Amino acid sequence: MRKNKEIVLGVTASVAVYKACELVRRLQDNGFGVTVVMTEDARKFIQPRLFEAVSRNRAYCGMFEETVEWDIEHVSLARKADLVLIAPATANIIAKIAAGICDDLLTCVVCATEAPVLICPAMNDRMFLNRITQANIQKLEKFGYRFVQPRKGNLACGKAGIGCLAEVDAIVKEARRLLG
Repeated sequence: MRKNKEIVLGVTASVAVYKACELVRRLQDNGFGVTVVMTEDARKFIQPRLFEAVSRNRAYCGMFEETVEWDIEHVSLARKADLVLIAPATANIIAKIAAGICDDLLTCVVCATEAPVLICPAMNDRMFLNRITQANIQKLEKFGYRFVQPRKGNLACGKAGIGCLAEVDAIVKEARRLLG
């Protein structure tokens, strides 16, 4: 693995968002630079400052935030990325990407990048197994998007089922493989 590869980590509004901090650290431990792009709804779970402290980089959140220097952020972030990794990925973000909707910074980065995109779903089992969600995943796989499938475990609703974010080790292993 070549050092100094850059990962743009997309973080969405899933209860599993707390694992994204550990993911940042583990990716850095493997020699990757990490820049976090959060959805607005993710900010309702966790503040950008935490990701800035962990990653030692600015955490990006909105399309029209004030910038220190002039740049079209979604394009510059897309170009900067050797890999776009979305973890946790909600059914909503998967559906928006599959439909080509670019209504926030993260979806615009995904649309503009030429880098591989790795998506790690995390959601309720009914949402994950929903035929529309499964069709969106299959559609994206046909376009070359990669997935680290969720695992079975205790869900936020209090029951057990498939939809828990994959283990951080599995996500890092796939990122390393893709950037090998």
